[in-house]
Amino acid sequence: MDSLLRPKRELDLYVRVRSRYSFRMQYTVPLFDLNYDEAEVQAVLAVLRSKWISMGPQTAALERAFAAHVGAKHAIAVTNCTAALHLALAALGVGPGDEVIVPSLTFVATVNCVGYVGATPVFADICGANDFSIDPNHVRRLITPRTKAIIPMHYGGFPCDMDRLLTVAREYGLAVVEDAAHAPATRYKGKAAGTFGDVGCFSFYANKNIACGEGGMLVTNRDDLAERVRLMRSHGMTTLSFDRARGHATDYDVVLRGFNFRMDDIRAALVLAQLGKLEADTAARARLRQLYVEQLRDISELIIPYADCPHQSSHYIMPVVLKQGGAARRNAIRHALAQRGIQTSVHYPAVHQFSIYRSLNAQLPNTEFVSAHEITLPLHSKMDESTVSLVVKALRECLAR
Repeated sequence: MDSLLRPKRELDLYVRVRSRYSFRMQYTVPLFDLNYDEAEVQAVLAVLRSKWISMGPQTAALERAFAAHVGAKHAIAVTNCTAALHLALAALGVGPGDEVIVPSLTFVATVNCVGYVGATPVFADICGANDFSIDPNHVRRLITPRTKAIIPMHYGGFPCDMDRLLTVAREYGLAVVEDAAHAPATRYKGKAAGTFGDVGCFSFYANKNIACGEGGMLVTNRDDLAERVRLMRSHGMTTLSFDRARGHATDYDVVLRGFNFRMDDIRAALVLAQLGKLEADTAARARLRQLYVEQLRDISELIIPYADCPHQSSHYIMPVVLKQGGAARRNAIRHALAQRGIQTSVHYPAVHQFSIYRSLNAQLPNTEFVSAHEITLPLHSKMDESTVSLVVKALRECLAR
């Protein structure tokens, strides 16, 4: 009987999924749109015609280009930013019995990577509703003899206060792993995000400023970490399959228990094409964000975080914060905007409130307030000024309701 019912169940699931997908596709103003054109098409075609699609010359070219872009000695392409964070902690020797101080207002991968190496995450609060960066003062108070590292996350492409965080890290001998998933074009006092600490980790996920579906990059100026990460990225093997295929090596050794975290040349080619567009893409986002700020400043019910940030940002997202009403009102406003064809999001549900981390009993009032009141408005380089005005007008109407 169950086998007879299965086709109907599968059909019902298909209908539900299609219904949700179709609704998303009806947004007049999507939250994000890919900055893709013929450049990406030709980049992929060139790799396919080469008949080498796994990690090879395109990946190597991307690593050289990205290292030059951020001004790092080493750039190592991996499957995603989560893998980069995982490899960073493993290469630094973080493990069971250690603690790593992390933000809670972040995507859960920032925290999960701590558990991957057997360490314990310790949650730090953010600075406040105007600055979602991890609070250096709270970080200092959380340090114990077990603390091994700090992971600051450059939220929305706006840099953390790296001067103060590095001062704390050096005082206590802690490693710093920068989660720069949002920050491929971010500069703090003229220096690229991701190059201040021991390691920087970047994301090329489908909705990032540089997008290839899945992909990431680890950067470091430490030769020892780079050597270890390259081994760990590919099963602990001493030579790469591309080198063996081309006759540059005939055998290999395995010197540690590594992972399969390699990027392939198809994605590397996409990222190279995207990297060439990053400067113009960031400039377009900056103009649109400034327009948002100008049109939203007089709405007394809103806080606009980073409104006067003095540093160069990647402008990954456009967050605003309601001053009151909690998650129920925030969600009602998001629903009302969706009915007007405007897609929004929340960045992020507080990680310390997820079931898996509640037992750590973190008390983070600033994080909890922002997590319950934040709305992410549409922002991408294909928008124009009239679209920003349309979103602001709709938001005003929804707030008035």
